[in-house]
Amino acid sequence: MHRVLFEGKRAIGVVVESGGEIFTVHGDEIILSGGPVGSPHVLLLSGVGPSDHLADMGVPIVHDLPGVGQNLRDHPQVPLVWKTKPDFVHDPLAPKLQVVLRYTATGSHLKSDMFIVHLSSMAAEGYLATDSPPTTFGTYPCLYLAEGAGELKLQTTDPHVQPFLDYNYFVEPFDLERMREGVRICLELGRQQAFREIVDELIDPTDADIASDRTLDDWMARNVLTSHHITSTCKMGPSSDSMAVVDQYGKVYGLEGIRVVDASIMPDCIRANTNVSAMVIGERIADFIREGG
Repeated sequence: MHRVLFEGKRAIGVVVESGGEIFTVHGDEIILSGGPVGSPHVLLLSGVGPSDHLADMGVPIVHDLPGVGQNLRDHPQVPLVWKTKPDFVHDPLAPKLQVVLRYTATGSHLKSDMFIVHLSSMAAEGYLATDSPPTTFGTYPCLYLAEGAGELKLQTTDPHVQPFLDYNYFVEPFDLERMREGVRICLELGRQQAFREIVDELIDPTDADIASDRTLDDWMARNVLTSHHITSTCKMGPSSDSMAVVDQYGKVYGLEGIRVVDASIMPDCIRANTNVSAMVIGERIADFIREGG
């Protein structure tokens, strides 16, 4: 989809592309379900979003809505990589995620805000392609309730170009402290008796990386990854919240005939994978539509 078409403040259709052909489709109500990247991207391209950013990009402003693309939430994680002993045999066809640990970080006011997962084989795909057996596994501490938030912005008005995602990881000291503790918990787990017959050595981080909080913070900043659980870039909220994009029915504030129905409307990232919650959002708003809500 290229953009939504409006008459005044009412959405009346969309400009889409299929098979190299660009054409217009009209409808009584437009429902965006492009996910936490696609939906805010289309809104921004359509002139709905922070007016200063739209003006900078040369997009005609249909409606100033500051929250579009803001409040980007995720589950940041960092990978610790262990080399296994030569006589330890991996099963590359076994489920890679078999053991997880959820816990509350020291001093945290957020219950079950941390998550640690072991990847049984970090090289299973390579093994299937080369017949070279895997020799490493990974341990990933993950922030399941990060306080920091990022943003999504246009890089260009070309709809084929991915928007810029600034995850803004570890901007909050509380996030940095909890992840640092998570890494040290993983290091301690790797030293336990149960791992001694498996682990040959820790490959990453190095001893220099974990020598101090400062060096560990630097390592985490270089190695932090997304858990692919982006949410909240068109967050739901009351009309009194200037950063809310949609109401409880998924209707976009200040506009008519348009809803957003996907994980982008979550106010915050949940303490779980986001796929089931996204399906529930779709089913619930479908009920609202059928009921005339």
